[in-house]
Amino acid sequence: MKIHIIGCSGTGKSYLAKRLSEKYNIPHFDLDDIFWDNSSDRYGVKMPDEKRNQLLDDILRKNNWIIEGVFYDWLDGSFRDADVIILLDIPKRVYRFRIIRRFVKRKLGMERAKKETLSSLVALLKWTDKFQDKNLPRIYEKLGKYPDKTIILHSRREVNDYIK
Repeated sequence: MKIHIIGCSGTGKSYLAKRLSEKYNIPHFDLDDIFWDNSSDRYGVKMPDEKRNQLLDDILRKNNWIIEGVFYDWLDGSFRDADVIILLDIPKRVYRFRIIRRFVKRKLGMERAKKETLSSLVALLKWTDKFQDKNLPRIYEKLGKYPDKTIILHSRREVNDYIK
């Protein structure tokens, strides 16, 4: 089984990927881990494109995978190869609350921390709003090629129902 989960930050991609990974015993991969250079001492350093593409190709060659992330423009192979594409189109008030809650948990050491600052939090909130306004329509257009395997979920309840 090959599942691609897409949505903006705070929509529940990691939550859904983890639950489906546990349910079906399939490895899941966060696209942030191949897009961003997490070995950098600074927040927001991109992985070189060639290395990023090679890491993605390595995942796509596996028999089973769950890929989750916000990215879409360099993922044609993933969308094509996926058996199911899940788009999380969650309301703004929900994803903004989740992003702020996650930031606080990370700062308190309750959750795995990235190298975030208050200014990076503000930038992320602005970016997610732009993502919803500008990128989400493009994602809908791109996924229009795959109507038979695209599922759109709009709430935590729909996500939990899907997991069941």
